[in-house]
Amino acid sequence: MPYADLRSYLAALEAQQQLLRVTEQVRPEPDLAAAACAASRLGDDSPALLFENVYGYHTARIAMNVHGSWPNLAIAMDLPKNTPLKSQFFEFVRRYKNYPGEVEQRDSAPWQEIVVDQAVSLFDILPLFRLNHGDGGFYIDKACVISRDPSLADNRPSQNVGIYRLEVKGPARLGIQPVPAHDIAIHLQRAEELGVDLPIAIAIGNDPMLTTAGAMPILYDQSEYAMAAALNGAPYPVVYSEYSGLDLPWSSEVMLEGRILSRVREAEGPFGEFTGHYSGGRLMPVVEITRISCRSRPIFEHLYLGMPWTEVDYLIGINTCAPLYVQLKQAFPEVVAVNALYTHGLVVIVSTRTRFGGFAKGVGMRVLTTPHGLGYAKLVIVVDETVDPFNLPQVMWAIATKFNPDFDLITVPGLSVLPLDPASQPAGITGKVIIDATTPKAPETHGRFEQGLDDPITTEAWVEKLQVLIQAAQTAQEQEEEK
Repeated sequence: MPYADLRSYLAALEAQQQLLRVTEQVRPEPDLAAAACAASRLGDDSPALLFENVYGYHTARIAMNVHGSWPNLAIAMDLPKNTPLKSQFFEFVRRYKNYPGEVEQRDSAPWQEIVVDQAVSLFDILPLFRLNHGDGGFYIDKACVISRDPSLADNRPSQNVGIYRLEVKGPARLGIQPVPAHDIAIHLQRAEELGVDLPIAIAIGNDPMLTTAGAMPILYDQSEYAMAAALNGAPYPVVYSEYSGLDLPWSSEVMLEGRILSRVREAEGPFGEFTGHYSGGRLMPVVEITRISCRSRPIFEHLYLGMPWTEVDYLIGINTCAPLYVQLKQAFPEVVAVNALYTHGLVVIVSTRTRFGGFAKGVGMRVLTTPHGLGYAKLVIVVDETVDPFNLPQVMWAIATKFNPDFDLITVPGLSVLPLDPASQPAGITGKVIIDATTPKAPETHGRFEQGLDDPITTEAWVEKLQVLIQAAQTAQEQEEEK
């Protein structure tokens, strides 16, 4: 593995000036969340933060903004930190296609160093704080939650790893929000049909690729461990737990084991969400924690999310684009690239070659029926293959000049979306829109697009030449400053 655990990844970030150690004493509230929010304001190369002196938590180290920039994600894939976003996308797709990678069973894990299974108290182990001042309580929001389908006799292949928000409701009690489109919601439904509790484990402080895989909209029968292995290009290590009956990540800092109580619901929320709005309180399932295992001085990882862009937008960016791209390519080989970076892919931009009139609209309809599209994609924009979907000025040009609402606007009422979408009415139901901003092709005839402009013939060569000149000027300036 490029990075065996969170610690080795943080060391790599620090070696490449993408980790900032905060040694001054900070308050849990509001400093931790405020600092992580501020980091997201620094631009697309903001560093990870490691807080080493948190008031009230003498030994706690808290990492935030770990996935909070494109350079950080490039380093997670063992690429040069200045790798362009589009290049990262296609490299991610290449590795995604290597699925499944190998999953390696190990006998023990570092997080088994300390085990508490009597008088369990999250307050004694975890440094807890609110991320936004209007949150209904403390939240664990970057943990990987592991579960299996209890209705299957051999349920190991059904194991899921996902990231869900968890509200601390008591010393050994959590609230969890399983969005209906997520695999854990299926597992819980089947457990409740059987009248049994659902065993789960909650892994805190994980290696970067497991977190990335846990945040991906992959297929129900795909394994996040095998996906992490494919992304890493190396076997992914797990440890079987006799206690919960689950395969657990070897790399974690803290492991909580317990169960979701069957047919129990309690008030959960509000919580400041990735939509830039608070989600209100609602009845949600309840988790009972019965065992905590951890390293002797664990690093706790949190994620600030709020008004975009924040770390969550980077974390769920490329790993949302890539599955959509692969799934669309299976139906439409003409698809060139997919951009689902914005607000967890509520907006999806697809560039494609057009086979015949109406083709782009069909591509847009397919987006809405993918696993991600069913719960998220609300606005789909389809552009020509010559338009870079990651280049918003080009996309806006395509909409401004190619799109005619009389011919190119499709609205579909009454489709599903995640209930956190503040515009949905009722919560979880919305109309969806497809904008066809491609050049019309026969038998479509509207518009006048015969005289499009092309770049001068040596433009690409000059792009490379100017990049070389800029790099040489920067190197010369750095050498001059060192004298």
